[in-house]
Amino acid sequence: MKSSVFWGASLTSAVARAIDLPFQFYPNCVDDLLSTNQVCNTTLSPPERAAALVAALTPEEKLQNIISKSLGAPRIGLPAYNWWSEALHGVAYAPGTQFWQGNGPFNSSTSFPMPLLMAATFDDELLEKIAEVIGIEGRAFGNAGFSGLDYWTPNVNPFKDPRWGRGSETPGEDILLVKRYAAAMIKGLEGPVPEKERRVVATCKHYAANDFEDWNGATRHNFNAKISLQDMAEYYFMPFQQCVRDSRVGSIMCAYNAVNGVPSCASPYLLQTILREHWNWTEHNNYITSDCEAVLDVSLNHKYAATNAEGTAISFEAGMDTSCEYEGSSDIPGAWSQGLLKESTVDRALLRLYEGIIRAGYFDGNRSLYSSLGWSDVNKPSAQKLSLQAAVDGTVLLKNDGTLPLSDLLDKKPTGPKKKVALVGFWADARDKLRGGYSGTAAYLHTPAYAASQLNIPFTAASGGPILHSDLASNKSWTDNALAAAKDADYILYFGGLDTSAAGETKDRYDLDWPKAQLDLINLLTTLDKPVVVLQMGDQLDNTPLLSNPKINAILWANWPGQDGGTAVMELVTGRKAPAGRLPVTQYPSNFTELVPMTDMALRPSAGNSQLGRTYRWYKTPVQPFGFGLHYTTFSPKVGKFPGVIDVDEVLEGCDKEYLDTCPLPDLPVTVHNTGNRTSDYVALAFISAPGVGPAPYPIKTLAAFARLRGVKAGERRQGKLGWNLGNLARHDEEGNTVIYPGKYEVLLDEPTKTRLRFEVVRSGKGKGKGKGKGKGEEKGGVVLDRWPKPPKGEEPPALERV
Repeated sequence: MKSSVFWGASLTSAVARAIDLPFQFYPNCVDDLLSTNQVCNTTLSPPERAAALVAALTPEEKLQNIISKSLGAPRIGLPAYNWWSEALHGVAYAPGTQFWQGNGPFNSSTSFPMPLLMAATFDDELLEKIAEVIGIEGRAFGNAGFSGLDYWTPNVNPFKDPRWGRGSETPGEDILLVKRYAAAMIKGLEGPVPEKERRVVATCKHYAANDFEDWNGATRHNFNAKISLQDMAEYYFMPFQQCVRDSRVGSIMCAYNAVNGVPSCASPYLLQTILREHWNWTEHNNYITSDCEAVLDVSLNHKYAATNAEGTAISFEAGMDTSCEYEGSSDIPGAWSQGLLKESTVDRALLRLYEGIIRAGYFDGNRSLYSSLGWSDVNKPSAQKLSLQAAVDGTVLLKNDGTLPLSDLLDKKPTGPKKKVALVGFWADARDKLRGGYSGTAAYLHTPAYAASQLNIPFTAASGGPILHSDLASNKSWTDNALAAAKDADYILYFGGLDTSAAGETKDRYDLDWPKAQLDLINLLTTLDKPVVVLQMGDQLDNTPLLSNPKINAILWANWPGQDGGTAVMELVTGRKAPAGRLPVTQYPSNFTELVPMTDMALRPSAGNSQLGRTYRWYKTPVQPFGFGLHYTTFSPKVGKFPGVIDVDEVLEGCDKEYLDTCPLPDLPVTVHNTGNRTSDYVALAFISAPGVGPAPYPIKTLAAFARLRGVKAGERRQGKLGWNLGNLARHDEEGNTVIYPGKYEVLLDEPTKTRLRFEVVRSGKGKGKGKGKGKGEEKGGVVLDRWPKPPKGEEPPALERV
């Protein structure tokens, strides 16, 4: 059988030399066995082409191609294909994606910051550009046989609990932010014309309510997420509505956990009723993959089926289309031989899978829209510049007493001796700490020490330092090296926080405290009476000890900043760039972990979470709130002229949208005055507060619109418009319905609030034949914009005790 390893003759020598790599192979529709099959006929529709391929397979061949490591069908010229490729923040290692070992093409990809830091930019345009680079590089890897054409990204689970090990893979805790991140990533990854051909197939994961790994005996493999319909529709499922209903993503991954008693990958309610029927995810016959080994969990850990064979059949019948497996965990042969798995179900899965990659040009060779993408499209200077920008734009200034920026470090003609800086802490000169999880090989990794040398800043770097250690005295060199570096320095930069050993896939955190050895070292450095700036890596910690210590002058949070992370933080420290990122999560006090179990899924204050609630919408006493971020300048924002009354019926009458929650409202005008002396970006955050409107309890506030205004000069008054829609004002009732309620609302601009605007939402009854009739019914005087499907008997949510 002839199979094309790649598209494009220019890569022949590279592929031939890389014989130790597990390549992806591509169909030969020109002069091989498969060329006679109508799957190669580009004049047919994708469904017709997929049907022709599936019809040519024997039952045995069919069963071998509904797993992630599909074996293909050599008899007809169909090559094997591994569906498991990753690209969370750049093309990454996975069973279906490999990198050239050593010097040569496809030995690296652009490594962007982790998604949490990217989201902290609050910039949809930037995110789409990043996703476009990842999509282009991903397709180039695929064309060359180093990956598949589908990628299991983005991760859109909301990050509601600070202990979650995979939280930094996500864009944060707020639903609007997560939805807009998802929309930007899907558009950038899949390309500008997905209806014609997808650049790559994106996969939103993990559907649904997947947000912890291993905590107090519960694991993601056996956890049953008990969720009210209100929280389900309003929070946990909302990002997937964006992916599926609004962005028409090519693929979805179902999660390990169960939802209200039914494993996610075995739930017709999740996979069929909501995903395909309620959200109309049927246009392109899109497919669903399980998370890896999740099918085995159905029987082994959830005990939802008596045998693995039964659990396998239940999952495929429910709507899952392929089982992700490391070596072999489902029991497809057993389900088939026992008559539990129907051939019509297998055919349905195969039609969805192959139609998916037909729409990505998998069978089209050089006729594919993206067949010309190759190594020259990877690691381009423009991509490297974008990675640096993302790290700069996402970094958040959490404290500053005026010490930053250290502009005198860049003085070319100082009046006295040139200022010197001490670089202390575990990531001051550690290349391996910059990338975070789900990474590939970066073209380079620039540390803070590297960046200081490039900027010609005199510095001394202390080698090593404590990370998760509790006893500073356990390694005398940490103290000795730090004090030696700081001895002759004018400034001390401490690079600390958490690395990936603190948390990640399969590992959650149990506390939010700064590691004691690090805190002791920072406090020791403050006794030298020199300015101390903390550069914080990783997930959020309770920064109270740092914020309350006047000898700690500034804090910058940089999460995992990617290949140019060192350059980014040094450009911010020296004032070459100005910080404008905002926290995409709440910073909780350390006692939160003692009061709220990770397994409690309620968002509103309830008995299960000690009446505290979760996320900024419900939790009242954060250390630092969602949306917080300081600048090197000062801003005075105002809301411009806006209607004092919004008539829902009139809005609906003038709206031609298929989904009523997407009906636009008049833009919210803002004016931002830079009252300081430095040019800086500014993120305009517009929250809504409406106490007494809709069902109790009432959220403190909810992000309704945002935009990043770039390069606002000192003294400039910049005007902008924030777009929003009815869904941004709506609430969800206890049945999960999306309802817009009449009442008095208030816009709160910025965090903390700097200005307010009051308006009223009314129902005039105008347009009764059209506007008023457009709603999905009425609920306590409000208009139902979307009516949530009721779960089948036995899958009802639990009763929750609330305030």
